[in-house]
Amino acid sequence: MKKTSHLNTNKQFMIGNGILAFAVIFVVVLFVYLTFRLQQKNEGRRYAEAYTVVLGEGFVGDSLSVLVNDSLLLTTRVAKMPTSVQFTRFAEESSLLLVEHATDHLSVFPLSPKGGVCTLRKEAGKVVMEP
Repeated sequence: MKKTSHLNTNKQFMIGNGILAFAVIFVVVLFVYLTFRLQQKNEGRRYAEAYTVVLGEGFVGDSLSVLVNDSLLLTTRVAKMPTSVQFTRFAEESSLLLVEHATDHLSVFPLSPKGGVCTLRKEAGKVVMEP
C-alpha cells in the first residue's frame, strides 16, 4: 500500500490569510504615513496673495453669506452699497461662494491664484462678477 501525503488545507488556508492580513496592514500603515507626511509639507506653505470681495449694487437689504471654499467669511444683512471683505489666500485653488438667505440661491465664482479685487453685483436677480 502506498502512503499518500496528506495536505493540510486548513493550515495552508490560515497561513495564507495571515500573510494577506499582514500585507493589508502594511499597505494601510504606509498610506497613513504618506498622508501625514504630505499634510506636514502643505501646512508650512503660506500664500501672500490677498483678495477683496466688494458687494456692489443690488445687494442692499439682502441677507448674505460669503464663503471661500468651505470657510465662512461673512454673514450679514447688507446695509450700505459698497460692502467689502478682505482675506488672504489659504488654499492652492479657491472658489468664492455667495449664498442669498432669502432664496437659498448659491452663486459660485472661481478666484484667481494671483489675488485681486472681486466685485459682485446683482443684475436682474442674478449675481455676476465684474472682471
